[in-house]
Amino acid sequence: MAKRLFLIVLDSFGVGELPDANLWHDEGSDTLGAIRNHPNFNCPNLKRLGLFNIDGIENGVPMPEASYAKMREASMGKDTTIGHWEIAGIISPEPLPTYPEGFPKEVIEEFERRTGRKVLCNKPYSGTEVIKDYGEEHLKTGALIVYTSADSVFQIAAHEDMVPPEELYRYCEIARGMLQGKHGVGRVIARPFTGEYPFTRTANRHDFSLLPPKDTMLDLLQKAGYATISVGKIYDIFAGKGVSESHRTVSNANGMEVTLDLQQKDFEGLCFVNLVDFDMKYGHRNDVAGYAAAATEFDAFLTKFLPAMREEDVLLITADHGCDPSTPSTDHSREYTPMLICGKGICGGVNLHIRPTFADISATVLDFFGVDKEETAGDSFLKTIKRN
Repeated sequence: MAKRLFLIVLDSFGVGELPDANLWHDEGSDTLGAIRNHPNFNCPNLKRLGLFNIDGIENGVPMPEASYAKMREASMGKDTTIGHWEIAGIISPEPLPTYPEGFPKEVIEEFERRTGRKVLCNKPYSGTEVIKDYGEEHLKTGALIVYTSADSVFQIAAHEDMVPPEELYRYCEIARGMLQGKHGVGRVIARPFTGEYPFTRTANRHDFSLLPPKDTMLDLLQKAGYATISVGKIYDIFAGKGVSESHRTVSNANGMEVTLDLQQKDFEGLCFVNLVDFDMKYGHRNDVAGYAAAATEFDAFLTKFLPAMREEDVLLITADHGCDPSTPSTDHSREYTPMLICGKGICGGVNLHIRPTFADISATVLDFFGVDKEETAGDSFLKTIKRN
């Protein structure tokens, strides 16, 4: 029977501050802690799998159905790109560049020259606030709204009536080509919006990521002949490298629907899923109620997914960083992430404690498929949790 592993990243679902959180001014951050007592939070499936049995988290069950761990990020960062790259076997000892004062004059002038459009803003900004503050000027002048955040991102916002999405994507490709080397930001992001003031962001966001510096588990699986299926922004995060099939999504609900559809199909390999609403819609907007409700929605998905797992299927749930919606900051937070792994061939109730790197996930995935991890980082924990 075909082996399939579903790796689902709950984008920003952190479980408490890392020991070095002070370096990022993230002391006290705890994304799960911020939402678990909210009335909107109801996650019986995650509880019985072992989410609350993870070290440092309270009120677990006597015998969890999954094995579980607390994952520590070894890379120097707390952003989507570095987090996913580490999950896939690349540890980044140097942080990607960030621009708390905006991008240098020479970068903006070159971007204006190549696109033929002026730039507005060029500051760290909330994505919803920046279109309120600059949207009308953009419509009057045609200038592009360029902004950043605490993450390594170059974001371009434009009204779809002024700049159609395909044109905006072309401008992003221009920026991506420019932003290499010392200005090699993790992602260039198209942020289309529509309507009238205060405007509304659309689902036509598109990320243009830096190419991973070396092969990841996706490349190794693909070279070994396995399917590597992307759901959500996984394709964008890896710039398509190592991905054999891609499914774009517009929401968590859409991503979960696509995953359920793929579960019914015959394939052998990895289905790598990112559910971005946790981060984009709720973490960055300090929406505790919305984040808690999103967790409940995911838990309801598990009610459908878990019983439909086949004999050789494995489900692994994790995250790429934190984004505590209860702190004054709207940025990502430097946190541990959860790891839950289950399947008919996986033991329940094994506490793997604190793992030193997200890359242990990559090593375990490759071990599951019998693929040599080559130069990728991490150590497999498959032997510890595999049923004899």
